Amino acid sequence: MWNSGLQKSQWSIQFWFQTNYPSGDLKEFTRSSRARRRYWARSYAGWRRFTAAQPGPAHTALASLEKAGRINFMITQNVDRLHHRAGSDPLELHGTVYTVMCLECGFSFPRDLFQDQLKAINPKWAEAIESIDHGDPGSEKSFGMKQRPDGDIEIDEKFWEEGFHIPVCEKCKGVLKPDVIFFGDNIPKERATQAMEVAKQSDAFLVLGSSLMTMSAFRLCRAAHEAGAMTAIVNIGETRADDIVPLKINARVGEILHRVLDVGSLSVPAL
Repeated sequence: MWNSGLQKSQWSIQFWFQTNYPSGDLKEFTRSSRARRRYWARSYAGWRRFTAAQPGPAHTALASLEKAGRINFMITQNVDRLHHRAGSDPLELHGTVYTVMCLECGFSFPRDLFQDQLKAINPKWAEAIESIDHGDPGSEKSFGMKQRPDGDIEIDEKFWEEGFHIPVCEKCKGVLKPDVIFFGDNIPKERATQAMEVAKQSDAFLVLGSSLMTMSAFRLCRAAHEAGAMTAIVNIGETRADDIVPLKINARVGEILHRVLDVGSLSVPAL
């Protein structure tokens, strides 16, 4: 039997929760002002809805297990800080959209302040957001913005192409980007080193809700396995580590974690 209720093990949790928040390509973002306008226009338009999201069953279950001492360390690829809202304090492997940073000097500050700056220099966009919130989507007043079923926002290209302005760094006038890892970007060395050390020192390593298709996540799972940690995956569908991890549970993360909370442990037949 393999038991996930080991009280004395150090659990390193890598947890992925897919969101519809727009990411991007680092090279395109840094080289193209058009790409930056497109990104920040969509981000600005969807920010209020994005920040209104609440933790789900998996977030709350993890926070409860952490509070009970069943989890000693958590690593997340999420950038939405829903784990924090649930009461956890994970290592954010891929950063967070709640911070904005300068690509030139490294200065960083809260996203809410950046949102205020965007609003101040784009007053018509602020009015457009209000028109969406008051049930008038798709009109000229709303710049043709339409909310899609997945929560993202469609914006007519003609509106952000020329009429949307982006603040620059107040320290050096450099380019600002969300403090998240874009495609082609590198995880800061200190953060990557900390995550790898935790993985290698863990007695047990549990992957939750991730396909591990990003190398940054897969490397941690592989390192934990090679270091002798008990490794397991809870995920619906195939993952990159299926061939190396001895235990795979094909189920929803929230359902499994709440069973652990209710019963105290989860025993499954060894494979």
